[in-house]
Amino acid sequence: MCEQCTRREFLGTGVAAGLMLSSATWTQALAVDPPVLRPKGKHRICVVFTGNPAPADRNWGADAGQMEQAKARLARAEKALRNVELVMGQSTSAEQTADLLKQAGTGTPVLAINVENFALTRVVQPILDGGHPLAVFSLPASGHDWMYAHRWQRRGHRVTLLPSGDYDELERALRLLRVIPMMQQSRILLFPPARGTAPAQSPEEIKKRLGAEVLAVEEKLFDEQIAAADPDAVRRETQRWTREAKAVIEPNAEDISKAARISVALQNLMKTQEAQGLAIGTCMGWLSKGFPCLGFTRLRDAGIPAACEGDMDSLLTMLLFQYATDRAGFQGNATFDTARNALWTAHCTAPLKMEGPNSKDAPYLLRGHSEVSGSGCVPEVQYRVGETITRTKFVNLDTILASTGKIIEVPEKSVHGCRTQIVTQVRDAAKMAVNWSSVLETEDAMTLLHRVVFYGDHLDTAGHLARLMGLKVVEEG
Repeated sequence: MCEQCTRREFLGTGVAAGLMLSSATWTQALAVDPPVLRPKGKHRICVVFTGNPAPADRNWGADAGQMEQAKARLARAEKALRNVELVMGQSTSAEQTADLLKQAGTGTPVLAINVENFALTRVVQPILDGGHPLAVFSLPASGHDWMYAHRWQRRGHRVTLLPSGDYDELERALRLLRVIPMMQQSRILLFPPARGTAPAQSPEEIKKRLGAEVLAVEEKLFDEQIAAADPDAVRRETQRWTREAKAVIEPNAEDISKAARISVALQNLMKTQEAQGLAIGTCMGWLSKGFPCLGFTRLRDAGIPAACEGDMDSLLTMLLFQYATDRAGFQGNATFDTARNALWTAHCTAPLKMEGPNSKDAPYLLRGHSEVSGSGCVPEVQYRVGETITRTKFVNLDTILASTGKIIEVPEKSVHGCRTQIVTQVRDAAKMAVNWSSVLETEDAMTLLHRVVFYGDHLDTAGHLARLMGLKVVEEG
């Protein structure tokens, strides 16, 4: 069964009032013992097979064998994903759909698999009326109902369509649908100040639109984590970063050790606070403690997004795509070279495991931070030339900016800018430069500048997420 509990059980008696933050009280949060949290549990998704299977040799519709293939693939996906629970049934009427939705629960995302021609159109109304996010999977020749999915979406319903003969798309549908309940149960830690678009800076707006909690962290709490960092763990972290680097350029032993201590402390902080995301608004002032860049790399490699410079838009971008694709994001600054039809992205922290927690590490150098006279210790990660990437940002809590490119250059040793750099060929660099961040009503350079890069072409994923979550997509370039 789905492991669920009440909001009171989640926050702990007497703690809720202290954690439902207003913008004026962020700095008071988490100065006391961590609150009691509910377990993450599993996220329910309702799967509806609509209609009855058709004969294998005639008519528009999926046959019994295809229906069984879909069920078998869903069972494998449920096992592989581990954090979804499928409530599965067959419906031939609106009444049967309503009964299944009642079993699944209010607002549960729905995956509809059309089996019989025009069955979906007969049974879908309770899903639409109940405001359930809906993904429709339609096999070729399984019926004509696929035509209506985007009509429903254009009328204001949260609906997307996966018309495909590839049964692996069923697992993809589950990944997309689980983003919504995962966001609703996410806990984000922030070292103020928050930056980014105005809605993304507001914990109330994030809670209202996405369901996630944003909790501010006092420096005092983290100072305690630093002091409590296990010396053996710090030594192992220092040795690992040094041993696995291609070369150590500027940092000395103290620089590496201080950054490793911060890395261990950040990992402990996220574990003790049971949080899924982190943003640090004061990272440029941390040099005396040790820069957080190595720690950010470790967190992102473990599937925990961490954003530099308090950029809440970038953090939420990383969360959305981490949940949808299980891939880490590289948050960075942009700069153009129209002579090469190229766009650079550069920053001083970056994940090693761009293809997920179980993927191979990218090679890296250990460098000093480029903007503070080469002091401290940060990774210069060398990503794969030839890799297709998606560059994106979720802004204003209502729009996904997205574009694709191909990595055409990675320096052997970077100069002029932040340490980790990729140069990507894009569709039209001149056009991108003209239209860059044109949808944003702000003059804040960081908000205009940052994008998050993911390995792979995820434009289609961005479109599905937008339709399921009531967002817009603006393709840049």
